[in-house]
Amino acid sequence: MLTGAQKQRFDGQGFLNVPQLFSTEEVMRFRRHFMDLRAAGSYPGDSAGVDNRSHDPLKRFPRMIHMHRWDELSLHWMLDARLRDCMTDLLGREPFAVQTMLYFKPPGARGQALHQDQHYLRVQPGTCIAAWLALDDCDEENGCLQMVPDSHNWPLLCSKKADTSVSFTDVTVDLPDGVKSEPVLMQAGDVVFFNGQVVHGSYPNTSADRFRRAFIGHYIAGEAKEVAKYFHPIIQMDGSIVELDVSDGGDMCGRWVELDGTPVIEMQLIEMQTAPADD
Repeated sequence: MLTGAQKQRFDGQGFLNVPQLFSTEEVMRFRRHFMDLRAAGSYPGDSAGVDNRSHDPLKRFPRMIHMHRWDELSLHWMLDARLRDCMTDLLGREPFAVQTMLYFKPPGARGQALHQDQHYLRVQPGTCIAAWLALDDCDEENGCLQMVPDSHNWPLLCSKKADTSVSFTDVTVDLPDGVKSEPVLMQAGDVVFFNGQVVHGSYPNTSADRFRRAFIGHYIAGEAKEVAKYFHPIIQMDGSIVELDVSDGGDMCGRWVELDGTPVIEMQLIEMQTAPADD
């Protein structure tokens, strides 16, 4: 389904935007469906509920998590053949599906500090991969994804406190001097696939009246033997359940240090934080 050049781009930078993988009609249907669900109240996975009186846009429109466990449309999308075929091309074998998410990101909403999805999923062996469908055109004004090219070659980085005035999550990772994230500009219907080691996040939505909604699936490499407990049960792309072990949480993470004037990653032991991933 993907060209050789597209696969080379993914291998080289850790992510790939596939334009217009979903049609305008499908995108409009997804937007209506989830806006209607959000307006109707709370659902499993809404840890903080919905507060329509709050001044915080993210409390009026909190993200949805694991919708595929109770919403047929979400399950059907997560297992869509187009997503399956793209990821099979990129990974060399079919992945397993573990999570769906819906981000609303209304005007004025905070972004999410830089992070790696593998920090949460802890897939062993291998890593995870995300399929991030834009339901609105995404640019820097409304808080598009920011990614660090080539960071898929880095190990899991140690986390530190994030600035919660601009991020709805409280952890982030450091970048070495001279390395910056780059905006991923997308049109509604585009899907960006990215490796679980890729450092990514987003800035706040500073637009006056534009949402930046995204429909997200998280998957794990087909050779994986274990994943964090939060992401069980694991679903094969034909809809059947596969049994994998639960990650025990112990792992190594890296910190950037200077060695003879060159930034290098120094590894140390950490404990896992179990929480949902991704912006």
